Amino acid sequence: MEQTAFRIHPEDNVATALTPLAPGEVSILGDGAPERIACVEAVPNSHKIALRDIAEGEKIIKYGVPIGCATKAIPRGSWVHLHVMRSLYDERSSHLDINTGAPKDTKYE
Repeated sequence: MEQTAFRIHPEDNVATALTPLAPGEVSILGDGAPERIACVEAVPNSHKIALRDIAEGEKIIKYGVPIGCATKAIPRGSWVHLHVMRSLYDERSSHLDINTGAPKDTKYE
């Protein structure tokens, strides 16, 4: 099965995985997208993949607007999620488990 991701807006520096992505070639669909990029790590379905190198502190652009900020350098073809970015809309995003989305800063007894 072909690995695909979708770039929503021409200014986006990330694309959304339409299939689970494994290391290897990925076809990028959408307006202004490069035709193919090399995925360098597993990216879950519906998560983001970096379309270019993103520097620490740089904005993550999706829908043509900043949705987050890189907390460390993100190489092209890498998984872009809570482990390498923080949300500009949700102050608690850095306290969420990257796999489940469950808060890590709340104790349940």
